[in-house]
Amino acid sequence: MTKKKGACAPFLLLTLLHNSTTMTAATKSPYLSMIAKKRPWQATPVSRESVVEGSEGTIFRALALRHLELPVRDLLEQGLQRDLPSTPGVIEALRHNQQDEERHDEALNYVASAHGVNEKAEKEALNILKAWNEHPAHPILKAAILERSIFFIILPFFRFNGDVGMRTVSRDISRDEQVHVGVHSLVAMELGEGPGASLNKLRRATALWAFDELGASSNKWLDKDFWLRSSDSLFERGKAEGLTESRASVMPAFFETANYNLPSYGR
Repeated sequence: MTKKKGACAPFLLLTLLHNSTTMTAATKSPYLSMIAKKRPWQATPVSRESVVEGSEGTIFRALALRHLELPVRDLLEQGLQRDLPSTPGVIEALRHNQQDEERHDEALNYVASAHGVNEKAEKEALNILKAWNEHPAHPILKAAILERSIFFIILPFFRFNGDVGMRTVSRDISRDEQVHVGVHSLVAMELGEGPGASLNKLRRATALWAFDELGASSNKWLDKDFWLRSSDSLFERGKAEGLTESRASVMPAFFETANYNLPSYGR
């Protein structure tokens, strides 16, 4: 037994040194500090259940915008081929975020498989994707604006109007997107890249398309102007007070949810 303890000691020492080095690096790098906040999860199939009445058409449009997830990964790749800030950890953070996009796409495709898609919305979303790809703004800036002003309103829409599977997927993607927005916005700021009027116009047009089928409603989660104002606020100020409720625990308890609707955690 004494030999076993002696054999483990060097390994334990190396582990402690590695953890200490990682913590020190994260402390010195805002990029590494941000990605350290992520929680690993795995996309799993979901079932189809009822959604809030009146949200159906908008859910199909929001779901069609999943076609922008993998292109965000491509935007980050384009950014990686350009000059980047010299701040430590920036490349590691961008690579880490790229990997997330594949999981987001997989999770949203599970939702699409369960609920089906609207072919007209799917085609129109691809035209929107084309417009984002062709816009001349810096690719990492485009990723930041997409995530902050479009994804950050689509995901809460799923949470407050979708079924259990949608709410679960929304919660898990949202955790990643909070980090993504922080990383990509910081990169854009360090590069001196800011959104101009044309990128704002594209952002606004995308939000208008996503929520066009909604009208005025006493239920703010079904009110078109509420979602458009939220997108405007996120673009202009980086926050939307009307969405603070999305921070609350609105998810059903695990014992209330079928296993196939729950995420799988772990590396």
